[in-house]
Amino acid sequence: MSSEGSTKPLRKELGLLDVYAISTGATLSAGFFLLPGIAAQTAGPGIVLAYLLAALPMIPAMFSVVELATAMPRAGGVYYFLDRSLGPMVGMIGGLGTWLALILKVAFALVGMGAYLGIFLGKLPITPVAISLAILLGMLNLGGAKKSGKLQVLLVTALLAALGWLIGGGLPEVQMSHFDGMLDAGTSALLSTAGFVYISYVGVTKVASLSEEVRDPEYTLPRAIFLSLGTAIVVYGLGTAVMVGVIPPEQLSGDLTAAATAAWILFGEPGRVILSIAALAAFTSVANAGTLSASRYPLAMSRDHLMPPSFGRVGTKGTPTRAILITVGIIVLVLATLDVSKIAKLASAFQLLMFALVCLAVIVWREADIDSYDPGYSSPFYPWMQLFGIGASIVLIVEMGWLPSLFSAALVTLSIVWFRVYASDKVEREGAIYHLFERLGRRRDPGLDIELRGILKEKGLRDEDPFDEIVAASGVLDYTDEMSFEEVVSEASKMLAKLTNTDAEEIAEGLLQGTRLGATPVSKGVALPHVRLEGLVKAQLVMARSEPGVLIRPDLPSKSIGALPKERAHALLFLASPKDDPGQHLRILAKLADRVEDEDFRAEWFGAKDDHGLKEVLLHNDNFLTLRLKAESRAASLIGLALRNLNLPESALLAIVRRQGKSIVPKGGTVLQEGDRIMFIGTREAIRELEKIYGIGHSG
Repeated sequence: MSSEGSTKPLRKELGLLDVYAISTGATLSAGFFLLPGIAAQTAGPGIVLAYLLAALPMIPAMFSVVELATAMPRAGGVYYFLDRSLGPMVGMIGGLGTWLALILKVAFALVGMGAYLGIFLGKLPITPVAISLAILLGMLNLGGAKKSGKLQVLLVTALLAALGWLIGGGLPEVQMSHFDGMLDAGTSALLSTAGFVYISYVGVTKVASLSEEVRDPEYTLPRAIFLSLGTAIVVYGLGTAVMVGVIPPEQLSGDLTAAATAAWILFGEPGRVILSIAALAAFTSVANAGTLSASRYPLAMSRDHLMPPSFGRVGTKGTPTRAILITVGIIVLVLATLDVSKIAKLASAFQLLMFALVCLAVIVWREADIDSYDPGYSSPFYPWMQLFGIGASIVLIVEMGWLPSLFSAALVTLSIVWFRVYASDKVEREGAIYHLFERLGRRRDPGLDIELRGILKEKGLRDEDPFDEIVAASGVLDYTDEMSFEEVVSEASKMLAKLTNTDAEEIAEGLLQGTRLGATPVSKGVALPHVRLEGLVKAQLVMARSEPGVLIRPDLPSKSIGALPKERAHALLFLASPKDDPGQHLRILAKLADRVEDEDFRAEWFGAKDDHGLKEVLLHNDNFLTLRLKAESRAASLIGLALRNLNLPESALLAIVRRQGKSIVPKGGTVLQEGDRIMFIGTREAIRELEKIYGIGHSG
């Protein structure tokens, strides 16, 4: 029992190649190897158009998922986004719907494996084979995301090589006469077929449920997902064109192994064997990726009290053990009870419904105007992109017929009933939609903003955030006598006014007002008063150290200042940022909060000898280098040089020069002298390069 815990974080083990492989592997399987022959029964040669039409609603869904995933990289993906935007009841619908859609997709892939295994082993009992494979993949996923990610890279590399070989060899052999009557099936049949094959693309965004396990999600997720969708559109478009163009129409219709048939026509028996092996790799890939992604949905819902707590426990290998087991169990149940066409239609319908809600979620987040909603990627063409995604999804669901629509309605009903019976008395949060309602005079959920700020702290700074620069250029106040909070605010505001060319009284009022409203974090002897100002170009910082400590608003009742404790602050970090960039303001605050929570902060803060040392405490060791220029040191070559003549790495800057106990503003014409104490700031790589040249710095 000690090895498990409901709040234990998942390990961040997945890089760009892993995420691309999982996304692509979850996409290029049944849609290419199993569905074309089935789809040809309805659309004939029009399946090429149907596959391209199916990609259209995927595009706004993809942009919306990427925006939400870079704002909230959390396990659960679509479920988490819908829960935090439209509220826990809709989150329940999204979580259950996406979980079941993924389960159906995995089951569909396992059925495909049975069909292609028949090429090698003769007629097999597909269901027992598929169930055995489901159990095997479940055991693999219990070993951790990293192992599954490595398998994906190998599988997808082999898969793309085989598909490139088929398409490259097949395009010159295409018979254009096979495309006659491409539109004869009619618009309704094309749309129905597009809805049917829509499931082919949905793996592209499934990695959003793994975003909590992705390294640098703001960089990795958009690139991996865009590359994956681009790959899928090219492969499906050209691949189905090859199948239609080389397989006689009467043979293509109903063929469950159309890709292998096309390879046999083009390359003979060796071609059929190679493509069949590729198909098996693809089905293994999508089943593995689908099981990996699907198991994170009950994990996320359990964390939020929508499902029993046992599903939220993480095992010793960093995986949600019980969530994986229940997912595999339902996959086995689906395989034992449903046929292939019903599985495909239900999976597509559920996914279309989920993506329509995801597009709506982006609209809600944007219009709710929550400062801490800070996506690393913003969807283009807002809101038209999202409105198109909602409309296109609804049209395709309707065109697929009554059965998918009925099952979708049943899913919504089941989710609502479960929420009312099991979860409603366990959940106290509301979604971002109530922040939108608050603008119209209704209610909002303060806990949501707190949660998003916690995510900002976890994500850290972006490359463009000038944290090191503002710390290096910050003003410093050092007190040994007792001072009131208002007196310190007044002096800090005057210093900020000089740094920002703004009005000191306006700054002071903003800082004091934030404290009165409980917006000034105070913890462990550190206070972070902050304000955002109109017309400010760049964030600025003033740090104050008080030996006796400053009592924060002791005359106010504790209820008036929210959660602020009545303790003395020995470190006060005053931040002023531009009004029009709330995301950067919150990221810098989160970075400051993260630094001051280090165990060594208090000792280093009181141990700093001067303002230079105080800045070093905030910067820490990774992004700065301090040197004392002495004739016998390796840095002696800098003595006598003007700053403009320094040969520094591109991402490094000489930020501070301290001479004879005083700081001077570094300018291009400033000439370095023996005895100067200087500070470089920059990226970790740049600082390491400077250390190799001038030696490890010291604070003497």
